[in-house]
Amino acid sequence: MPTVELNQPVAEFEAPATEDQTVRLSDFRGKKNLVIYFYPKDNTPGCTTEGQDFRDQHAAFDACDTVVFGVSRDSLKVHTNFRAKHEFPFQLISDKDEELCQQFDVIKLKKLYGKEYMGIDRSTFLIDKEGVLRREWRSVKVKGHVDEVLAAAQEVNG
Repeated sequence: MPTVELNQPVAEFEAPATEDQTVRLSDFRGKKNLVIYFYPKDNTPGCTTEGQDFRDQHAAFDACDTVVFGVSRDSLKVHTNFRAKHEFPFQLISDKDEELCQQFDVIKLKKLYGKEYMGIDRSTFLIDKEGVLRREWRSVKVKGHVDEVLAAAQEVNG
């Protein structure tokens, strides 16, 4: 599967999400912008803060015709609990087989306590209504990130 490139159409994808949804890029084409943010793991401090920041700006994303999806390799069951616990108004996509992670090239070599492993590099992508990748943020630092994504979404929609 090809990886995404800035200012190019994103290849069609289909992925399972919370509330028994199946998310398809084509379902939004011509209708809504998409923000897809990849994060390492549910119920960890940085990932929780990032989700809460997207939650707190949900109305502003909605106002600029932008739908937000969070993606990690966690199961739908874990996602459902994480989403309910923090009252996220957006769906979480389970990418256990890493198809979406591979398409967006977010699996990277990471280190934790001296151990190396392959994990999700916190990254966010803004796709416009025509399915074109307009912005990408890689190796994201959580603080202030959602405000930057919102500004970009407002600009793309404006």
